[in-house]
Amino acid sequence: METAVQKTRLPIMGSAKQSKVDEALEAELRAFEEAERERLGIKAERKQWVDTMLNPQVKRNERENVTLLISGLTAAQDFLVEGALGGLGYKIKNIGCPDQEGLQVGKEFGNRGQCNPTYFTVGNLVNYLIKLRDEQGLTSEEVIKNYVFLTAGACGPCRFGMYVTEYRKALRDAGFDGFRVMLFQQTGGLSQATGDDVGIDMNPAFFVGIVKGIVCGDVLNALGYRIRPYEVVPGATNKALEEAKRIIYKSLHDQTNVFVALYKCRKLFEAIEVDRLRVRAKTSIIGEFWAMTTEGDGNYQLQKFLESEGAENDIQLTTAWLLYNVWEVRHDTQDREVLRGVDEGTNSLKDHQGEFDVAKRIATMRLAEGALKLGFQAFAQPIGLHDYHLPDMDLVAKVAEDYYSNDLRGGEGHMEVGKLIVNTVRAKAHITVSVKPFGCMPSSGVSDGVQSLITGKYPGTIFCAVETSGDGATNFYSRIQMYMFKARIAAEQELERVLAEQGVTIDEVRAFLDANPKYKSALYYPPHRVAGTAANLVYVVAPLIKKSAAERAIDKAKHTAEALRDAAVSAPGAIAEAYRKATDPETIAKVREDAFVLRDIVRGKAMDRFRPLLQQLMGKAVFENNPEIRTTTYEPIAAE
Repeated sequence: METAVQKTRLPIMGSAKQSKVDEALEAELRAFEEAERERLGIKAERKQWVDTMLNPQVKRNERENVTLLISGLTAAQDFLVEGALGGLGYKIKNIGCPDQEGLQVGKEFGNRGQCNPTYFTVGNLVNYLIKLRDEQGLTSEEVIKNYVFLTAGACGPCRFGMYVTEYRKALRDAGFDGFRVMLFQQTGGLSQATGDDVGIDMNPAFFVGIVKGIVCGDVLNALGYRIRPYEVVPGATNKALEEAKRIIYKSLHDQTNVFVALYKCRKLFEAIEVDRLRVRAKTSIIGEFWAMTTEGDGNYQLQKFLESEGAENDIQLTTAWLLYNVWEVRHDTQDREVLRGVDEGTNSLKDHQGEFDVAKRIATMRLAEGALKLGFQAFAQPIGLHDYHLPDMDLVAKVAEDYYSNDLRGGEGHMEVGKLIVNTVRAKAHITVSVKPFGCMPSSGVSDGVQSLITGKYPGTIFCAVETSGDGATNFYSRIQMYMFKARIAAEQELERVLAEQGVTIDEVRAFLDANPKYKSALYYPPHRVAGTAANLVYVVAPLIKKSAAERAIDKAKHTAEALRDAAVSAPGAIAEAYRKATDPETIAKVREDAFVLRDIVRGKAMDRFRPLLQQLMGKAVFENNPEIRTTTYEPIAAE
């Protein structure tokens, strides 16, 4: 039996039959689309979403009711900035250091694949607002109306170039759509309305208050990390720090003389009993700014853990970051000075067209560097932070330029490379620890790439690169412990070598210190010769132990005579060199530039000249440690 085969003809394109098939198919697809819209509740026509909070504002009539929330630096700095701005009449609340709870909230409401600082900082803010709503009984509308988050914007080549959107996304998903995040811009001051109706006055007092809080926090932190590893009574340093913070907070809030307050704090630290002969590995902490600055769960409490492993931490101060920002402007201006055209970059010369105007800008940067260094010492000396030197930015740039371009920015740029070289060559530290968030491209590119070349070129360098993710503490601690073991051995060997070199024993040094309290004071810090503090102390006291006062006087006279002799020999050449420099056209031009800047200062125009610089530096330094809060100005895309 044969089976009949029925042939099916495909419709010919353009034929009437094909048209009917297409119409039926389109009708079926439209019906399916309508059914799905009905099921998903999106049947109504949608419009393109546009962010309406690109330019949040605080009006003057809101000032009495709005509380400014701040966070992002060290615990001391956030606390003191709260006092300084509170003294200006603002309602300020420091929401504290981000913790694991903030991390979990950040991961809940944030996008996937963000870096560690984003989850911590965004989550910290959202978590605080949730507690206001759920625990204190405020409605979401009241939180949005009466609270504003104030921080500073930043930028760089980080893969997360505009994290302010992450703030708003998390706030919106948590039920706080429309909450205002007020950001300092790198240029242009605060992103808010201008005129008489502004609620946050960006006047000199505002910026000076913030700078005072930051610098006071810096000197407290530096002094604390210098004393704590050697305290005889555990907890004595932290107790003094807490009392000192209260004293300085009151001074900043009441707008009294902060230098008097710092001197009062000096007595608190003088009372701490220390043993500087303990062997401690000097540990320089570098890396991504937020990761190396925060003192909480964001870096697994790195500073505290290092101290428990026998470290004396050498931290990077925010003031040093300000100094780096000034160096950036000067460096970029000098590079752009020889260009044939004008670019539109961050440090563009489009507003400095004349050759003389550019020269004045460079002179302003030089004076700003000097003012920062002098200002820091003005705060450091009253409290007893002696012999503390901010990094030489020109030196760091020079030693790093052969390995990492000074023109590359992001993270600490070339500073990570330069600091490791300086730490090694000049015996500044036994170990350098670079900490950054997992996947931080600018810092990882340096730590995992360039630094391997540096460690190979300088044998004996102890360099430890670690990453934070918020939930990998065990591996993090294990890696640090391995390198700290090497660093402690290096510190012990260094002390033994210095003792043998100076011909004294540890018992002789200890007996001398007991008989001479000056060298045993918590505020006495021996001048740098090697990395370890104990070894440096031996260098100071060994000559006092081995020689009488008369012998030391004779040695001093011999050294003075030798110095005078060397000076006399080199005097003709020195005079000739001085004359050459004095008559050099470049030197004359620099002196002329500096004179014009000083003239503006004398005439009372200093703030007009330095206000834009101060606003730019505050925007970069206060929170450039958080790339998640960069803002970019653009025109909203119209709804389609």
